[in-house]
Amino acid sequence: MHKNSGSGEQRADYVVVGAGSAGCVLANRLSENSATQVAVLEAGGSDLNFWVRMPIGYGGAFFHPKLNWRYSTEPEPELGQREVYWPRGKVIGGSSSINAMVYIRGQTEDFDGWEALGNPGWAYRDVLPHFKRMEDNLAGADDWRGEDGPITVSPIGASAHPLSHDYVAAGQAAGLPHNADFNGKSQEGVGLYQITTRSGFRCSAATGYLNPVRRRQNLQVITHAHVTRILFEGRRAVGVEFRRGNSLQRIMATREVILSAGAVNSPQILQLSGIGEAGHLKNLGIDVVQDAVGVGQNLQDHIGYDYIYEANCPTLNNVLRPWVGRAMVGLRYLLTRGGPLSLSVNQGGGFIKSSPDRDRPNLQLYFSPVSYTRATPGKRKLLAPDKFPGLLIGVSNCHPKSRGHLHIRSSDPFAAPVIRPGYLSEPEDLDELAEGAAMLRRIARSEPLAKSIRREILPGADVTEMGAIREDIRQRVGTVFHPCGTCAMGPDPAAGAVVDARLNVHGVSGLRVVDTSIFPRITSGNLNAPAIMVGEKAAQMILEDMG
Repeated sequence: MHKNSGSGEQRADYVVVGAGSAGCVLANRLSENSATQVAVLEAGGSDLNFWVRMPIGYGGAFFHPKLNWRYSTEPEPELGQREVYWPRGKVIGGSSSINAMVYIRGQTEDFDGWEALGNPGWAYRDVLPHFKRMEDNLAGADDWRGEDGPITVSPIGASAHPLSHDYVAAGQAAGLPHNADFNGKSQEGVGLYQITTRSGFRCSAATGYLNPVRRRQNLQVITHAHVTRILFEGRRAVGVEFRRGNSLQRIMATREVILSAGAVNSPQILQLSGIGEAGHLKNLGIDVVQDAVGVGQNLQDHIGYDYIYEANCPTLNNVLRPWVGRAMVGLRYLLTRGGPLSLSVNQGGGFIKSSPDRDRPNLQLYFSPVSYTRATPGKRKLLAPDKFPGLLIGVSNCHPKSRGHLHIRSSDPFAAPVIRPGYLSEPEDLDELAEGAAMLRRIARSEPLAKSIRREILPGADVTEMGAIREDIRQRVGTVFHPCGTCAMGPDPAAGAVVDARLNVHGVSGLRVVDTSIFPRITSGNLNAPAIMVGEKAAQMILEDMG
């Protein structure tokens, strides 16, 4: 990196805050030109970690203090005042290093909807080339899919548990169409998920984008760098301040500061830096740079619940629970990079309409040949399932109407923000989740899956009345770890938009946000693929603007 000979101050053309799903893309694409100096600051450390690299290891990473921010929400009124655990990646690769690896782009209508909200260039036809460029789909390329890109997308049909295939067949028997590719022409139907693995290892954004270019002379990656604020000269962002160990340091940006710190940390850093709702910032003693009412607002997340069944045949419980079983699958993984440890436990899935009058799928299905009846929602240990053979079928909402918010609680950059997701604050969200319960049971009663099920454990076969089903959902529903929207993209800051369609922060210069926080509306399904796409599209726009 450049150093100012007078002050010893570090400088780069672009300073990227966060080496997560989008930040890794920016690091790679912006540094392709050897004349462009790029610095990336990451609060966490190396992704060379057992719990990161082994695919099923994400169960260990969910609670690991060195890999995870380990946030919790405030008590949620509609969930019986429960606090909900929010794991967020604090490691090179960000949440792509600790997620369940399910690869889902979203529906065509999601991105067309972004454009319709006043964001030109974000329709599906515009983002599809970026999705294709970023992936190496091992099932091959076609009109919708790409190959030879940085992110390896692996089909799991040959290695999925036999019960996962039975689930797909049962879904078809229950009246759902088969879908061999949820990222193809249509998302609707039931099938097996594709996951981001390569040769038996996790393929995170770091694996695909950052690690192969770490030796570029014009790219500096600074780990354990906790950004405390953005530095401004007037209304222009000119650098960032960060703490590394006991040292408070600065790095200046000659072109732009780019926040890619995620749906929690990007709005947190903006507020700490004086960009947010003016009254709140003044109350905390923070000088206001830009009164931006939308920062931290528009918080969206998918939530879901599982129906858990005892099986009368072996499931992954029989393999992962006893130490002998774990030793055997561990040895298999070491020798072949195959077996259960090379997969996600989310093997089957689907996208369905909760009622025939829906114009597109509004619910996502999950099937896992494993069960966890004693785990707190969102906190199950993947290598410690139930002692009996079990399986689960789950459902989450694709297009929640509920909105929440988050905000800093003090001017202390090390204090976790106040997170209020507002789950089920819109009654329609509970209605459609409750409608999904009938499909879960219809699949469980359909062959060939039905022959392997002994009984329904949770919520139990006696829970049949709609009021009881809805109450069970309130008690057991939890996040599926897809927060977004807290720095929403849009044309009107007075209406809550934080960034414009080129991801520049409204009202200031030299500052962009590039991560899932810019989603004006949440996409249908898992968010890692669209987060990486945002990184690809942003890199193109930044390079265009650089000329």
